[in-house]
Amino acid sequence: MKQYDVVVVGAGPAGQRAAVQAAKLGASVVVIETRPTIGGAAIHGGTIPSKALREAVLYLTGFRERELYGVSYSVKQDILLQDLTYRLDHILKREVAVMESQLARNGVEVIRGKASFSGDHTIVVDGGHEKIEIAAENVILTPGSRPSHSEHVPIDGVRIFDTDQILDLREIPRRLAVIGAGVVGVEYACMFAALGVRVTLVDMEEQLLPFVDREIVDALIYHMRDTGVVFQLGEGVESVTTTGDEVVAITESRKHIISDALLYTIGRQGSTDGLGLENVGLEADERGRLTVDDRYCTSVPYIYAAGDVIGFPALASSSMEQGRIAARNALGAPTDGVQDPLPFGIYTIPEISIVGKTEAQLTRDRVPYEIGLARYSETARGQIVGDSTGRLKLLVHAETRDLLGVHIIGEGASELIHIGQAVIALSGKLDYLVNNVFNYPTLAECYKVAALDAYNKLSSYKVLRKAA
Repeated sequence: MKQYDVVVVGAGPAGQRAAVQAAKLGASVVVIETRPTIGGAAIHGGTIPSKALREAVLYLTGFRERELYGVSYSVKQDILLQDLTYRLDHILKREVAVMESQLARNGVEVIRGKASFSGDHTIVVDGGHEKIEIAAENVILTPGSRPSHSEHVPIDGVRIFDTDQILDLREIPRRLAVIGAGVVGVEYACMFAALGVRVTLVDMEEQLLPFVDREIVDALIYHMRDTGVVFQLGEGVESVTTTGDEVVAITESRKHIISDALLYTIGRQGSTDGLGLENVGLEADERGRLTVDDRYCTSVPYIYAAGDVIGFPALASSSMEQGRIAARNALGAPTDGVQDPLPFGIYTIPEISIVGKTEAQLTRDRVPYEIGLARYSETARGQIVGDSTGRLKLLVHAETRDLLGVHIIGEGASELIHIGQAVIALSGKLDYLVNNVFNYPTLAECYKVAALDAYNKLSSYKVLRKAA
C-alpha cells in the first residue's frame, strides 16, 4: 500500500490548486480523477466551455461591431455548430495541457479511477481493470458537482439537454427553451439569442438574478428582449415531452412552449455518492454537499473539502482559493482564509460583474448611501469598442465616503470589477477614485466619471445638511 501526505479526490479547480499548494509545501501528493482528463466541471462542464462558446458567438456574429456597422453586420453568414466548437476544442486542449504541466512540474501524481473510502485513512481507487489501495495522512475532497435532473424533464442528450450536454448539440436549433433562469441559464439564453435562435426563458422565480442590483438586471432584460428572448417568469414546468422533431414544455399555468431543443439548468448535485463516506463517519446532505468549518475541515479531523461540494458560492475562482487554503490548513501552514468581498462575473451578453453591497441590501440595513454613475458612452474607449450602452455604478457611504459596492454591465465588466474589489478590500474611500489618474482612453475611466458624479452629489448633500 502506497502512502501519501495528501490525497486529493477530484482534479477540478479546487483539487488542482489544493494539490499544487500541498506539493509546494513539501508534501507527497496524489490526485484521483474519474474522468479521462483533468479539469473537472470547469473544463468538461460549463465554466471554460461556455465562455469560449460566448467568445466564438460574439466574434462570428460580429455582435460587438454592430453599434458601428449596423445590426445586419456579421463576420460569417450561416454559422454552423462546427464553427463554434472549433475554437472551443482548441482552448480546452490548451487549458488541460497547462493544468497537467502544473501538476507534473510540482511532482503531483495523478491516478485515474473512482475513489472511495474503505476505512480510516484508507482509499481504494477502482481504475476498471484493477484496484489500488492508498494510505492517506490527509484527504481533501474536491469531487465537484453535476447537473440536477427532474422526473418531469426526460433529459436524453438528443433534444433535451442538461448543462454538461448542451455542447453536444448536433446543430444550432431555430427555437430553444431554457428551463431555469439562474446564471448558467441566462448566459446560454444570451448566447443562443445572439445567434438568432428564438429563446424562451422559463423560471419559477418572478425576479431574474435576485442577487444582482436591480438597475443592472433591468438593463440586461432590455438587451435580452432586444435580441428576441421571451421571458416566462413565475412559471413552473409541469411536464416536458418530445413529439417528432419538437419538444413541448407545459407550464403550471397550462402554457405550451414548443421548441426544437430544451436546456434544463435548475440546480447542481454534489458528486459525493460512491465515495464511501459512511466508512469514515461522514454524511452528505440531500444535495450531496459536505459541511465544513472555516478551515474547510469536515467533522473528521483529517478530511477537508472545497469547491462545489461545499455549496455557495460554487465559483471556479472561489473554489481555487478554497482548495489552496484547505491544503495549507491540512499541513499546518498559516493562512488568512478567503478574503471578502468576492467578485461575481456573469457572462451574459452584455456581461455583468458585481462586488460588494447592492442598493437593496444597503436600504434594508439602513445605510445612507449615494450613487455614482458612469456610462460607457461618456468615455472615448466606450465609443472605440462600440459599446455605448454599458454603465458602471458606484455605491458610496454618504457620511464616511467608503466605497460599498460596484455594479457593472457592459464590455469588460468582469475585468473592470477588480479595481473596485481592491478599493473595497483595502477600505478605500471615494476620494481615491476622484483623485486617481486612469489611462486614457480606457473603460476604467468610468471609475473616475462615476466617482466625480458621486462626489458632486455628496457635496450638495453636505451643504444641505449644514443648512438644516
